[in-house]
Amino acid sequence: MGSITIKMTVPEILAELETYANENTKRVHMKHGAREPIFGVKVSDLKRIQRKVKKDHEVALELYDTGNSDAMYLAGLIADENRMTKKNLRKWVENAYWYMVSEYTVAWITAESCYGFELGLEWIESDDEMIAAAGWSTLANLVAVRLDSQLDIKAFDKLLKRVAKEIHKAPNRVRYTMNGFVIAVGTCLAPLTDKAKVVAEKIGKVEVDMAGTACRVPLATEYIDKVADMGRIGKKKKTARC
Repeated sequence: MGSITIKMTVPEILAELETYANENTKRVHMKHGAREPIFGVKVSDLKRIQRKVKKDHEVALELYDTGNSDAMYLAGLIADENRMTKKNLRKWVENAYWYMVSEYTVAWITAESCYGFELGLEWIESDDEMIAAAGWSTLANLVAVRLDSQLDIKAFDKLLKRVAKEIHKAPNRVRYTMNGFVIAVGTCLAPLTDKAKVVAEKIGKVEVDMAGTACRVPLATEYIDKVADMGRIGKKKKTARC
C-alpha cells in the first residue's frame, strides 16, 4: 500500500516546522545569508512533512509567500511543476534572497517546469547576484533531468564557452553556480562531456566565499572524472529536487 497524503493548512505546517526548530541549523543558515523569519529546520525534517503532504500546489504558493526560509524551501518540495506559471516562477526568484532558496528551491522547480530553458537564459542576464545564480543553477538542473534530445546542444555549448570567459569575474554565488553548470554539462550531457572537461581545465579552481565554513567548491575536472570512472556519464535524474 502507498503512503497516505495528509491535507495540511499553512498555519498547521508552520506550527509543525517550529517543532523541528534547530538552533545550530538556524545559526549556520543565517551565517550563509538566511534571515528572520526562520526556524532552522534540517532538510531531513522538511522531508518528513513533504512525505505527508506530497504535492499541494496552492499550499506551496502560500508557504513561499510567508517569507519564512524553511517554509520557502518546503514550498519547492511540494509545488506542482506542471502548474507553475512564468509569473509564479519570476515572483519566486525575485523573492529568493539567499542561495538555498535561489539555487535550490527556485532552480529545481523551474528546471522541472516547462519554462526552465527560457527562464534560465533570462535570469543569467540579471545584475542581481541571486537571480543570476538561480539562472545558472536552473540550466544545470535542466541538463540533469531532461533527455539530450530535449536540449539545445549548441546553446549549451555556447554557454560553456561563456562560463570559460566570465566565471572568474562573476559575482560570488554566480561563480559557484557557473562551476556547477560545467559539472552538470560534463556529467549529464554526454555530447558535451569532452568540451566541458576542456572548460573545467581552463577555469581550474574557482574561488568562492563560503562564509567562513568548511564548505568547499568542487573542482570541476575531478568531479567529471570521478563520474566518468563510475561509468555514469549521461545518466539523468528523475527529479531535480532533493
